[in-house]
Amino acid sequence: MELKEKIVSSYVAFENEMDINSDIHDIRSEAFHNFEKLGFPTKKLEAWKYTSLNNVLKNDYSIFANKDNTVEFADVKKYFIHDIDTYKIVFIDGKYSSFLSDTTHDGKDICLLSAAFSKSKYKVVVENYFNKIAKQDNMTSLNTAFANEGAYIYIPRNVEVEKPIQIINFTTGSEAATMVQPRNLIVVEQNAHVQIIERHQSLTENAVLTNAVTEIFAAKDATVDYYKIQNDDDNASLVDNTYIEQKSNSVVSVHTFSFGGNITRNNLNFYQRGEHIDSILKGITIIEGKQHVDHHTLVHHIEPNCESHQDYKGIYNERSTGVFNGKVIVEKEAQKTNAYQQNNNVLISDKATINAKPQLEIFADDVKCSHGCTIGQLDDDALFYMQQRGIPKKEGKALLMYAFANTVLESVKIPEVKQRITKLIATKLGVNIGFDL
Repeated sequence: MELKEKIVSSYVAFENEMDINSDIHDIRSEAFHNFEKLGFPTKKLEAWKYTSLNNVLKNDYSIFANKDNTVEFADVKKYFIHDIDTYKIVFIDGKYSSFLSDTTHDGKDICLLSAAFSKSKYKVVVENYFNKIAKQDNMTSLNTAFANEGAYIYIPRNVEVEKPIQIINFTTGSEAATMVQPRNLIVVEQNAHVQIIERHQSLTENAVLTNAVTEIFAAKDATVDYYKIQNDDDNASLVDNTYIEQKSNSVVSVHTFSFGGNITRNNLNFYQRGEHIDSILKGITIIEGKQHVDHHTLVHHIEPNCESHQDYKGIYNERSTGVFNGKVIVEKEAQKTNAYQQNNNVLISDKATINAKPQLEIFADDVKCSHGCTIGQLDDDALFYMQQRGIPKKEGKALLMYAFANTVLESVKIPEVKQRITKLIATKLGVNIGFDL
């Protein structure tokens, strides 16, 4: 049975366990019919021209976890950033783990929890936010159809969350192949501030396909710092769909660090609905072997006097392949827009590949928009210079690559995250970068 057929037949069983009178029932049903019509994306679609899911979809995935799997903290401690105190929202095979989580309902009414989106107590959330900005394409429709559990984060107005929030999704691999579909909803009210760290991690060598959707709403004057750490095993593939709506004077930054996994597809979409908004999109990709990472970004400038900044660095070794498709749309009304996009890539191997496609659609006449893309190799003269001063060639290459990526690291606001990413880069490059940050 093909995966699509298995999903269609599984949906009937899934709906039989859900409350058909819930507010989300109609949303799920519509999304399911949309996926049934569209199916999985293929390379015939322009947006998927350079990324094929064919090999990933050949696995016989379990659509639902057959049992409640437990995980001991000692076995997964290394995946948490435990150098600092954080709130934690943890899922195991798509199900909330109260044992590994550390959430709060404190006096400031911060709400961090696993949301069973079908429950009536989330009626206001569903009506006002759920599925309001998520584009109903192939993979997002599939996620919406099976939406049940996920992280629901609500930050009330004027609250600065005292410590970062970690969202971690573990897959135990208790099945030969597992599909998980986490759904996150993050609402940050006026003048609130939050920092969030997200990770997906498989715990065995069994195949995993994660199809994640996150919706983020940043109200007027809100600040959101979001960090995605993607360093999974070669058996794991990830399609990550993130949709962000910003109101006036808000600042949202998303840093994406892609170091591991089989196929990783990041769909990152910003919608600016107000003036004086700043959207920041940055990423570092370092991959090898036959790994594949595809970054698809969209910044939609709808109103005037806003900015967006994109800076993506890629380092590709062996037979790895990368994709960067960055799209900026500036509507006619969005005068005084400043939009900057930069994508720089280094090919360590002559068998590595990068496909880059920057896109600008500008309908306003009083704007500053730029895009740049470079693809090259390490500077031989700089490497020779370092060797002449006693730095071994291997370490010299690593230092050059670290310096290449450092413009992205400089903007990381959580020191412990910066340290973790630096260690991951050193591991990927096979050296010890022995200097303080």
